[in-house]
Parts: sequence; C-alpha cells; structure tokens
Amino acid sequence: MRALRYAVIVSPLAPEDGGGFVATVPDLPGCMSDGESPEEALHNVQDAITEWLDMAERMGRPLPAPTRPQALA
Repeated sequence: MRALRYAVIVSPLAPEDGGGFVATVPDLPGCMSDGESPEEALHNVQDAITEWLDMAERMGRPLPAPTRPQALA
C-alpha cells in the first residue's frame, strides 16, 4: 500500500475546533483527515493519501517523493 510511505503528523484539535485529532501529510499539500483519536485520524488519512495520489495521476502531475522522516524534524 503506497499510502503508508508518506510521513503523517497527528495533532490534537482545539475544543473550539471540535476536538479530536487531525492528521496531515506534509509531502502532499492539503492532504489531511481527522478522527476522535490519534489512531482513527491516522487510519482515516490513509484514504485521503490514496485519493490525493490518484487525483495527481489522473491530472498528469508527478507524484512527490516521500520525505525522509529525519528531514521533518
């Protein structure tokens, strides 16, 4: 599954934003999802990554290479 190659950052959402957690993919601009728990957000973002990559392919855009985890620190 290619979705798992990309680094994901999971962060808590503020209560005024509905609480829960948001998972973002720094290598894929705008690619994110959320969930009630960090695990749910991580699970949900896998579908968003797949959709992001599929759309890029349909549009003829190159797929970004995954950033090495140490490059994100």
